Amino acid sequence: MRKERVGFAVCGSFCTHQQVLKALEALVEEYETVIPIVSENAAFTDTRFGTSDALMERLEELTGHEVLCDIPSVEPIGPKGLLDILVVSPATGNTVAKLAAGITDTAVTMAVKAHLRNGRPVVIALASNDGLAAGARNIGELLVRRNYYFVPFGQDNPEGKPSSLVADFSRIPETVDAALRGEQLQPVLL
Repeated sequence: MRKERVGFAVCGSFCTHQQVLKALEALVEEYETVIPIVSENAAFTDTRFGTSDALMERLEELTGHEVLCDIPSVEPIGPKGLLDILVVSPATGNTVAKLAAGITDTAVTMAVKAHLRNGRPVVIALASNDGLAAGARNIGELLVRRNYYFVPFGQDNPEGKPSSLVADFSRIPETVDAALRGEQLQPVLL
């Protein structure tokens, strides 16, 4: 088992949660410590894709750690140097926009801010219906920033949702490994 401490932050984009949980399972098999974090929306919103209680229980079951779901619980990530790498998956267009603008008003955005103060990598696994529209400039902003690494992403449904982008969640472990070495995989899938 690898000793690097991984934070795994889950945002909305509820339709991707099952794929995201599969990627989390792979990380838990490889890394000794994986700390689950969720946005307030993911922590308290039931959808047609599942209940928030079921998500929280599954995250705790997989990782063996209590889910961090508010700003006070994630703020110590930075000062205490709790993580070696932080994954945001799915990273919604809303979260990416907030990160690009420096807004820290959710558990996930605060976790990222706290983690970045230590100059450590943040992995973004995008899931955004407006990634090729209003969200494009925010993605571009993070692509050029230091310590941000993107899981390879592409259009998920060019005909039905021409502006939508989604990461290949199965490549999260590979992206984490590369980011820990300071390397970015080719972020755009064709």
